[in-house]
Amino acid sequence: MINNKTALSLTAIALILSACAATEINSTKNETSPIVQKSTSVSAEKLAPLNNDDLYETFHDGRTYVFDDFDTFQMFLKVGETAYRKVFITGGNKGETLVFGLTSKDKKKSSGIASIDLYFNRLTESDDFYGEYRNTHDNRIYVFSTLNDMQDYRKIGDAIYRYTDIGAGPNGQTVVYVLNKKNKKNKPVALIANFKKKYHL
Repeated sequence: MINNKTALSLTAIALILSACAATEINSTKNETSPIVQKSTSVSAEKLAPLNNDDLYETFHDGRTYVFDDFDTFQMFLKVGETAYRKVFITGGNKGETLVFGLTSKDKKKSSGIASIDLYFNRLTESDDFYGEYRNTHDNRIYVFSTLNDMQDYRKIGDAIYRYTDIGAGPNGQTVVYVLNKKNKKNKPVALIANFKKKYHL
């Protein structure tokens, strides 16, 4: 027969075990909560737009100007100036000053600016990438479907493979669609359509 002291001891042990179990459950909940929050944060980052589908460059007054926004680029072509910018002295491919024209939403950013990341090859372009380069001296518009083609042109200053459309630009400029070894034998139908859509031609 269990006496009173034994019954009290068993009751105390049961209470201690119950408290330990409750502590383990609470501890487990506290440990898993940050993991759930972290996963949510990563998902949000993946949903953030990369703005890696276009890039525009022009050489003007001894400087190279780079944009990741078509409207900002067009405004620069009209007035020859950009309201917001990041400047890299001697940062250009030939040691010229490099100016990145920014949108109002990017003007306070110190990182994560698509034009800068694309130019310095820190960001991969999208599959439907559109690139454009203008040199104010030769009245030509060079159009690209890959960032690699654009970088190659920037290095050598010429397009080895091309499809040229004389007088097809918005102001009668010659448009040069830059090709590469893989697509040099094909007319760049999609790229031409993309160019005409941007300029409502």
